[in-house]
Amino acid sequence: MPTPLANPDVLVGLETGDDAAVYRLRPDLALVVTTDFFTPVVDDAYTFGAIAAANALSDIYAMGAQPLLAVNLVAFPIKELPGSLLADILRGGLDKVREAGIDILGGHSIDDHEPKYGLAVTGTVHPDRVVRNRGGRPGDRLVLTKPLGTGIITTAIKHQVAPPESEAAAIQGMLRLNRDAAEAMAPLAVHAATDVTGFGLLGHLHYLAKASGLSARVDAAAVPQLPGAEALADAGEVPSGTRSNERFLASRVHWPAVVSAARQTVLSDAQTSGGLLIAIDRGDADRLLEALNRRGVTGYLVGELTQGPPGEITVV
Repeated sequence: MPTPLANPDVLVGLETGDDAAVYRLRPDLALVVTTDFFTPVVDDAYTFGAIAAANALSDIYAMGAQPLLAVNLVAFPIKELPGSLLADILRGGLDKVREAGIDILGGHSIDDHEPKYGLAVTGTVHPDRVVRNRGGRPGDRLVLTKPLGTGIITTAIKHQVAPPESEAAAIQGMLRLNRDAAEAMAPLAVHAATDVTGFGLLGHLHYLAKASGLSARVDAAAVPQLPGAEALADAGEVPSGTRSNERFLASRVHWPAVVSAARQTVLSDAQTSGGLLIAIDRGDADRLLEALNRRGVTGYLVGELTQGPPGEITVV
């Protein structure tokens, strides 16, 4: 990796693989910049566009920032598929972005055999209020704001074997913005946070703990999962990204014998538009859960940060 520029206004860069870049413009204002796009995870074009937009916006919320504007990133086989499908994707993305209170101000498209869609998003935050994926402290409680299993369930959707209740719950969760969760944590002394996406809960927790110089403990029974996720994992409906996560985590996670292979897969599952994972002082954890509840978000206490080898996770 090239040596980054020694620029004191770069508040967050590549150092810890954080969710977005943060650049200070003046003492009271910083820009937060991120991008994300992917291939369809559901069959309906409009829903795919909305999920992709919610997923891209999530990085802004994880940093404690407010979105300011977005631009489209589009790949579409315009000679192979009807333009109406592309219009539906873009409409879904636009509606979700407007739900966040901003607009799409342009973008770029290419002709590609496989459809892909997402956003580049710019947000703003006070430089003193940036929430990073580092800064956790020993004893911090870990709060998760969405159940796991979207990677497994969207794989089952592609194979047309997802139970209707599993599909509906996964789509509902992916469509929900992390705005309310971010607003709930804003007035509290959150030490670190990240959104749970492609590296799964345990992968993102590994990076948060490592960046904080700490280990982590996770209560497997306390981690929420979408209906049917574990059964589908047991049936082999597991995306390649989740299998990659399992291989990566093999030497970094200590599993008890009582945790089933399917439950291990769910905890490692690559998420799309997952929730926030928040590290907060033990004494403030209940206040965070109450603030989330007031905004209609269920928060789950799933573990804590502990003294130990950086990035090492023990599941109990």
